[in-house]
This record gives sequence, C-alpha cells and structure tokens, in this order.
Amino acid sequence: ALLAIFALPALAGDLAGVEMNDDMKIGDQALVLNGMALRSKMMFKVYVAGLYLPEKTSSADAVFEADSTRHLAMRWLRNVGKEDNCGGWDEGLEANTPNASAALQKQFETLCRYMQDAKKKDLHTYTYTPGEGTKVEIGGKVQGTIEGKEFADALWACWIGPKPGPGEDFKNALLGN
Repeated sequence: ALLAIFALPALAGDLAGVEMNDDMKIGDQALVLNGMALRSKMMFKVYVAGLYLPEKTSSADAVFEADSTRHLAMRWLRNVGKEDNCGGWDEGLEANTPNASAALQKQFETLCRYMQDAKKKDLHTYTYTPGEGTKVEIGGKVQGTIEGKEFADALWACWIGPKPGPGEDFKNALLGN
C-alpha cells in the first residue's frame, strides 16, 4: 500500500509550493489547467508555469493548430532581471521560429519592453484571445496586447515548441505528459 501512495501523481494545481486553479474563465471562454511545469536553471528553482486551454491536450501541434483562447501563468520563485527574461525570449524565438519576419521580431522587442525585473512571488500572465492578440500582465497590471496569432504561436513555442528554452521535461509537464 505504501508503494501505491508514492506512485500517485502530484495533485493538479500544486507544484513546488505554487498552487494554481484547475480551471478559469477568460471572457466567456472556460479554460482548464492542462499542466504545470517547474523551470529550473542549474540547481535553482526559477518559476512555475501553468498552461490553460479550452480542453486538455498532450499535443503541442494541437495547441498551435487551434485558434482558441490560451493562457499561461508564471509564478516566480526567485528574482530574475529583465535582461535575462528578454534574452530568454530572443533565444526562444530564434530556436523555435527560424527566419522570423521583421514584424515578428519587432513584436518580441515590444514584449521585452513590457518586461520588468521579476521578483520572488510575482505573477506574469500571457493570454491569447483570437481577434484580440496576446495580453501581457505583470503583477496584475496590463502592460499591453500584442496582435496576431503568429506572435502567440511564436511566444508559446518558447515553452512548448520544438526546442523549448526551459527544456523537454518542462514542455512535457505543461502538456500533461
């Protein structure tokens, strides 16, 4: 019986001391927590991310093929400078969106302008809504919205694309694998 206890998966919505709701609503769209992942770098826990989708999927391709609302919440576990965040976005774009257009690169520059130094316990959220774009919120304050599904797909590819910056284990956890 003791072995069975250790074989159970962690409760959905709780990872590394960070709790996230199992579901949420964006406008009229109900979303479910698809998966949570811990971003670690070397031995340090950096942030916990939760991916919310209209329905659960284990396929990154399904996320990219759908033009539906999606949300990613990042709860920071340590302080990280704005420059490090921007460097991560640049690397993610280069690794996952080869030959990105000048317009898409400009949108990532806009994203970088929205960034601030992340402090322990800060919450950053990214919400894509079809026809509106990706709303960027830091600490509950809307920094702006970046138009287009192309941008949303390039941003989400940084987490669940072919070469996710935080790694394959992170990607798989967000996808519930």
